[in-house]
Amino acid sequence: MSDRAAAEVVRKPHPVVASAVLPRSLRGWIGPVAAFAALVVLVLGIRYAGEGGPGPVDARIGAALDGAGPPWRQLALGLDALGEPLGAATLVFSAVTSCLLLRRPRAAVFLVAAVAAAVGAATLLKHLAGRTIHGDNLSYPSGHTAFATALALVAALLATRRRGWGRDRGGGRDGNEPGPRPGRTAALLVLLTPALAAGAAMGWAEVALGAHYPTDALGGGCTALAVVPAAGWLVDRAADRAADRAARKPAGAGRPDRP
Repeated sequence: MSDRAAAEVVRKPHPVVASAVLPRSLRGWIGPVAAFAALVVLVLGIRYAGEGGPGPVDARIGAALDGAGPPWRQLALGLDALGEPLGAATLVFSAVTSCLLLRRPRAAVFLVAAVAAAVGAATLLKHLAGRTIHGDNLSYPSGHTAFATALALVAALLATRRRGWGRDRGGGRDGNEPGPRPGRTAALLVLLTPALAAGAAMGWAEVALGAHYPTDALGGGCTALAVVPAAGWLVDRAADRAADRAARKPAGAGRPDRP
């Protein structure tokens, strides 16, 4: 390769950065939510560490949900199945396939990383808290609820990003096109409503089936809210660094010299 070719550097837009799954304009909004959720997980974990029965709040909510008829039980069983390995794998595979068909590989990586981080964190916290139900079954926090909340939150983040709400008004590294964005409260509602609804539905199913205490479900949902934004930031950071290295790569690097 000639000296002139070696000195040339590819200068092109940063398309990968423009598709950030958690742009700066959203980090400042969802960061405090993640911090508060982590605090809730910590407080509940300390409160119920090592216990093997329901607390006062658990007992009241459990009594209200007890005695649901067959249709409701079938619904609870269906929701619970979505959090089991086969159901969860099917949902994740379908979502990843959709991301790849839409040519959004970073979104696919984020989805897998966020869900894995939420479920992994819930599993680790179960062993740390040591709370049990029905004998020696670890219960806090609920992994099913963490999974449902994480999947819904990722979907909401990707949907708002696709609509351009995560872009800066002036473009730049977080987006190349200015566009209308909702206010902070509206954006948080759009992001959190699907996650809270999915977490509440799965949490209800777990409590109705007697698999978890209500506070287990709350801890599972908060675990996802705390972990998913961190996973998005890490995925963006790794992808941005890879894109920067590719952008600085000399033109013709790795090609044989022509005679």
